[in-house]
Amino acid sequence: MIKGVIFDVDNTLTDFMRAKRMAVDAAVEMMIDAGLKADKNAFVEKIFDIYWKEGVEDQKIFDKVLHKEFGRIETRILAAGIVGYRRAKNGAQVLYPHAAVTLFELLKMGIKSVVLSDAPKLEVWLRLANLGIHNYFDHVIASEDYGVRKPDAIPFRKALEVLGTKADETLMIGDWPDRDIVGAKKVGLKTAWARYGDTFGTKPKESGADYEVTDILELVDIIKKENA
Repeated sequence: MIKGVIFDVDNTLTDFMRAKRMAVDAAVEMMIDAGLKADKNAFVEKIFDIYWKEGVEDQKIFDKVLHKEFGRIETRILAAGIVGYRRAKNGAQVLYPHAAVTLFELLKMGIKSVVLSDAPKLEVWLRLANLGIHNYFDHVIASEDYGVRKPDAIPFRKALEVLGTKADETLMIGDWPDRDIVGAKKVGLKTAWARYGDTFGTKPKESGADYEVTDILELVDIIKKENA
């Protein structure tokens, strides 16, 4: 019997990497317009090189790249980049098809929902609000609150505490098998891999999840099957 669902956000409810790419492109274009002397494509890749090493939630990414490349930070160029990034990011964030419908159907079924993310809590709430789905959730469990990241069991246990459900009554859906699925299984959760959001080239049947979905709406039928 499934009574609660734990949702990852990035690449599970929203195509995070698509929005990130568009935002960084816009940021670099505005920095170049403000006087940055650099090839756009090369500078974008330098930003992502640091993202991959230090995390895609790095809030000082432009400072780091500018300082690394030029030995200093010109505030005018930095400001232009930040504005370009914020404008594009808000416009680029969209829900995956059927995400809102799925959340509504789960609500009608009486299924409790919570968000679990490695992103900073404020950033998660901003994304949810921008996507128009913040009212589906009462809580966001952010790994930063506990000083650990998925797949550590601590944030998953906290999610269960907030939901008020047992592990075998709860399903975790996420795009990253090594974090979302492995972490969920540590505490005995049912698991669903969001194959549609995969950015790691994971092959079908290799996620280790109980279910693999190509459309988030499949979650509704999975829960109906579990609860039959």
